[in-house]
Amino acid sequence: MNLVSRGSLVRIFTVSSCVIFCCSSVVLASGESSTSTSTSTSTTSSTSTIVPTTTAIETSLLYPARALRFPAYTRLNPPAVPKNSGSGRRVVYQNELQWVWIIDGKNEVIRAMPVSGLRGVPNLGTYEVSSQSLRSYSLELKDVWFNNMTRFAIGPNGGNIGFHEIPTKYGKSLQTVDQLGSFQGSGCIRMAIADAKLMYNFAKLGTKVVVVP
Repeated sequence: MNLVSRGSLVRIFTVSSCVIFCCSSVVLASGESSTSTSTSTSTTSSTSTIVPTTTAIETSLLYPARALRFPAYTRLNPPAVPKNSGSGRRVVYQNELQWVWIIDGKNEVIRAMPVSGLRGVPNLGTYEVSSQSLRSYSLELKDVWFNNMTRFAIGPNGGNIGFHEIPTKYGKSLQTVDQLGSFQGSGCIRMAIADAKLMYNFAKLGTKVVVVP
């Protein structure tokens, strides 16, 4: 359909599902060029495609030889609190996954963190924090020291088991922070400095500690 008025021409074209409006000025004097402006509006139907985001676990599977650099979980993407790990104010240690959760009385996670312990130690069950020391040393490993120790269990050899900072020998750490989340310990549960300090302040005597597979 064409609409003609003095000095202007409006045309409407319909193409498939698109509607295009064109407006142009018309110069009637012969031999002169015309200046035109156009505005077009189109409406089309389209289908959006959702591209899934690669998860941390999927990334880890792509780099099996670099598992420490691409762990299945991170502090920003921690695993969920294990089922059947109790309720209320407590600490939960999942041995197989090498993760610890500090949980308040409202069942809210204060912090979830990777740790390094020994596979299968301590035995599964519910414990209570029995003692704490800001600085202690090993009776079995010569010249090995621990900071912010929070003890809660007894190991298979009769020694204490607790949460503490990554131990040092002659002032040098026995492992790196990046290695947390893997089995590196000899019985106790090794933690980053800030995590061990938080545990020391949170888990006073009698605090419940739940060890799950």
